[in-house]
Amino acid sequence: MAALNQIREGAGEPQQRQYMATIAAALSGSPLRGILVVLAVGVLVVILATAYGQIVLNRWNRPFYDALQERNMAALLAQLLVFFEIAGGLLILNVVQLWLNQMLHLKLREALTRDMIDEWLRPGRAFHLARRGQIGVNPDQRLHEDAHHLCDLSVDLGVGLLQAGVLLASFVGVLWALSSGFVFHLWGAAFQIPGYMVWAAILYSGTASWLSWMVGRPLVALNGDRYAREADLRYSLVRVNEQIDAISVSSGETDEAQRLQGDLSAVIAATRRIVSATVRLAWVTSGYGWVTIVAPIIIAAPVYFGGEMTFGGLMMAVGAFNQLHASLRWFVDNIGSIADWRATLLRVAAFRIALLDAEVADGGVDRIVFVRSSEPVIVLDGLEMDVPSGTVRLSEPQVMVNAGERVLVTGLMGAGKTLLTHTIAGLWSRGRGSVRLPRDGSVAFLVREPYLPSGTLRAALCYPRNADAYSTGEIEDCLRRTGLQRLSLSLDRSARWEHEFGNDQRRMLSVVQVLLHRPGWIVIDDIEDLTVGDDGERVVSLLQNELADAAVLAMGTGEGQGSLFTHILRLLPGLDQADGLR
Repeated sequence: MAALNQIREGAGEPQQRQYMATIAAALSGSPLRGILVVLAVGVLVVILATAYGQIVLNRWNRPFYDALQERNMAALLAQLLVFFEIAGGLLILNVVQLWLNQMLHLKLREALTRDMIDEWLRPGRAFHLARRGQIGVNPDQRLHEDAHHLCDLSVDLGVGLLQAGVLLASFVGVLWALSSGFVFHLWGAAFQIPGYMVWAAILYSGTASWLSWMVGRPLVALNGDRYAREADLRYSLVRVNEQIDAISVSSGETDEAQRLQGDLSAVIAATRRIVSATVRLAWVTSGYGWVTIVAPIIIAAPVYFGGEMTFGGLMMAVGAFNQLHASLRWFVDNIGSIADWRATLLRVAAFRIALLDAEVADGGVDRIVFVRSSEPVIVLDGLEMDVPSGTVRLSEPQVMVNAGERVLVTGLMGAGKTLLTHTIAGLWSRGRGSVRLPRDGSVAFLVREPYLPSGTLRAALCYPRNADAYSTGEIEDCLRRTGLQRLSLSLDRSARWEHEFGNDQRRMLSVVQVLLHRPGWIVIDDIEDLTVGDDGERVVSLLQNELADAAVLAMGTGEGQGSLFTHILRLLPGLDQADGLR
């Protein structure tokens, strides 16, 4: 929540440096950093060449407009040929720069998004992040929209700033030289102001930049708030889509529509505030834009009318002033984009920092020790799990599950059985004691809501191994033994299987996965749910016969399946244990 507040309210300088540092670390550690450097250097070279071409084009103004003033057709035609040569070279440079810019967009997005996906899906990290409050609610928004937008803005603003800086360095000398000979006549006196038009351009653009920042500064916080509201709406839409079956059965469409309308109203309100701020900024930026059309002529007019400058010299000075002013007013033209970039940077960087800190221990909080051992045994030694409402522990201080043993952990609804499953998997670490798992033995987890990846059914059943890990005959045999032989014809059909099958069918498919993988240890969350109903006897038979060599550690609400197990434990909740542990 603190990270979200920083985004909405703006971050201080230390936070900004931290955010910049984390994005820089992501890019510097990327395998694409070499390509990014090459593209960036290429952009710099093209910008330098373009700046030189602009200087040449500016020098061309004097002979061209002098030829017009003198009505010299031969000189005019000659200068037109020179113009087409200069313009042709600049055209080639512009096309090359466009290609380099687009490639830089593409590779920067690829590098940043790949880094964030890798960090997000490190073992257990997404699980921890989802429990860190608002920052973990919509990672899809941060990984897709925000990262993409940040890279686009970074390239556009970065290249624009570089180009403005190069043009500024190039034309400040040109304009200084042009205005060094300006002589002003006032009340019979003649005097010079060294670099007169340079100082005029700096004063003019500096005033515009300061006023634009004062008017456009609120856009930083407003953009951050809009992105947060957009993310909330996106999350709500995804949630409704994923739970549409339960919503429809409960006739909850009206309530969900009201919630979505509320989220949409928040987005509209945030966007309306941005529109108002943008309109106020447009008064400044557009106003200066119109004045700029005549400003350099007005500034140089006293010298021109004093006879110290030809018409060609005037147009050359105007061109140099416009180039210098365009460089100096880069901030004015991009204040809205800068505010957008900063807000997006805060969101993406705050998310990446949250990813890196997702598993960092809180100060003063005890941690469960997780150990991989060469011994073929699961050991829960002195295990106590801390939750906000109390402590959860086993009825025995030390539990050892050797190869082939069957252990049942019982507890009431909400006693923390799923929490124990998460703890054994290494996902929950708040508490005391230790969890020791076999280093060489595979451990499979049968959870309440199994995951089946999209793609072919064959690949889903072989998951997390490759789709060719098992032969068709092996997969069909396991389907037959679980009563799912009808699915043999669908092995090579691609679908989103969470929409094809109900949870009961997905749990039976997870049994198929276990039959294929043949793990040494099986941890089952909610054994009753798996061993009751039409398929219950089949699952019991498979555990007793086909999987007789596998050790089983199961969670249940009672001892009705006690015949399956050699040892029964109880899960003891704390005195004030909340109902939400499961």
